[in-house]
Amino acid sequence: MPATYQPLASTTLGSDQATVTFSSISGSYTDLILVASIRTVASNAAIYCQFNGDTGSNYSNTQLLGNGSIATSGRQSNVSQLRIGNYSPSATDTFGPVIANFQDYSNTVTNKTVISRAGSANGGLVAEACLWRNTAAITSILIGEESGSNMRAGSTFTLYGVKAG
Repeated sequence: MPATYQPLASTTLGSDQATVTFSSISGSYTDLILVASIRTVASNAAIYCQFNGDTGSNYSNTQLLGNGSIATSGRQSNVSQLRIGNYSPSATDTFGPVIANFQDYSNTVTNKTVISRAGSANGGLVAEACLWRNTAAITSILIGEESGSNMRAGSTFTLYGVKAG
């Protein structure tokens, strides 16, 4: 069954910004994919998202991290945001890619799952398996940097809808 990716929204930051929000997301796709290249001032940047304005402790994350020398894992439960990227560039102010798959986002029967990957050329790679304990369809996604640092000008974000063929 082939899938079709439809660009829904795209933004490039013209100035430093704390958050980016995609809103009024159509429910007519099977999945969503976020592709971003994010530059922060933090040397240990963690990118998060929240859905539909939910700031309650309804999110959980499991992560695997590796940098070629060591591998670690971690878990966060009952937190107020969903971590979709955690990378540790050795130099601040570098870009890092984030790709997040929001699976079955418009289904109103099941909780929502997200699988994401992020990294940097000089800091390693992280994979995240995430859960939002809510059955509501995702209609908005807020993205930010966990420490409160701004995402820098030039950071890009594109949200795609995936339609099953």
